[in-house]
Amino acid sequence: MLGSGTIRVGGVNTQSSPYGLAPYRPYRGTAVSFFDTYGRPLPWPAPHRTAGRGQFAMPEFKRGTVRANNLTFTYLTEGDGPLALCLHGFPDSPYSYRYLLPALAEAGYRAVAPFNRGFAPTELPDDRHHIHSSMMVNDAIALHEALGGGSDAVLIAHDWGAVAAWGAAGKEPDRWRRCAVLNIPPFAIFGENIVKYDQIKRSFYFWYFQMERVSMDVISADNFAFIDNIWADWSPGYDASEDLPKVKECIRDPAHFRAALGYYWGQFDPSRFGSEEWAAEQAAAWGKDITQPTLYLHGTQDGCHGCDQEQVNRVPSHCGPGSESELIEGVGHFMMVQRPTDINKRILEFLAA
Repeated sequence: MLGSGTIRVGGVNTQSSPYGLAPYRPYRGTAVSFFDTYGRPLPWPAPHRTAGRGQFAMPEFKRGTVRANNLTFTYLTEGDGPLALCLHGFPDSPYSYRYLLPALAEAGYRAVAPFNRGFAPTELPDDRHHIHSSMMVNDAIALHEALGGGSDAVLIAHDWGAVAAWGAAGKEPDRWRRCAVLNIPPFAIFGENIVKYDQIKRSFYFWYFQMERVSMDVISADNFAFIDNIWADWSPGYDASEDLPKVKECIRDPAHFRAALGYYWGQFDPSRFGSEEWAAEQAAAWGKDITQPTLYLHGTQDGCHGCDQEQVNRVPSHCGPGSESELIEGVGHFMMVQRPTDINKRILEFLAA
């Protein structure tokens, strides 16, 4: 854990914890087992260790359901206040926001992380084969509406969620006060990369997933060992043993698995990918520059999508005034669980500005 200190965020004294920045509450004699580098008790919620393993146990969150864009979404939630909508990608689950949700709640937000379209226990969509980027964008907008979000809502997104966020922030900008986007850059920069040799190697799964029958059998074999390897490649050195069971729960049912792969079938049909028609469709869905102040974070060890320093520096030119970007040394694709204290701090400080 990083050394702790008191910081002012939104007029509140805060200190760092494994969950990021949270209001500091002095010790009042209750039993605690975690202390910061100054000997003070850590703020709520102190993480619990799994017996005999020395790892943090997966927390439980309140759950809810909401009808949005003709689908019933299940979501994790913490806190009350302005909406903080947190969108995940593949292969992933909303539990990758398990450190950020409590931190957002402590900062005064109603943090909501839905199980995205296609991911159990969210209702299966009628079309389980073709989930287009425009559908992801419309889901984000509809979730904001259905959850009662106002113009003070913030949007936080990763991987496929980032695609939805770039599009939703561009399409209906008055819904979002600020955005924080992780690991997938704006479409203009994404498009530069997908034709480069290094990125083609990283994106092998785009093409492998098109062999639907074979790929589904191989990916699901040996308790989805393929997914274990993806996480290992995308965030080298990170122990994902707490994350992977939650990821696999979302796609273990064959119908949900097929729907989750529908994101790739919907975007990367080999007969259309790279054509002028394809590029125009994607640009219309998520290629518009956005007006909100936006924080963009990318890791130097991201095995999913590579960005160099020059590209990361250019991201704010596609966003509103006050936007920031950072290429973070030594962290991979799943940065919010790989280095939660550091990432939470960056996000919360940006949202409080």
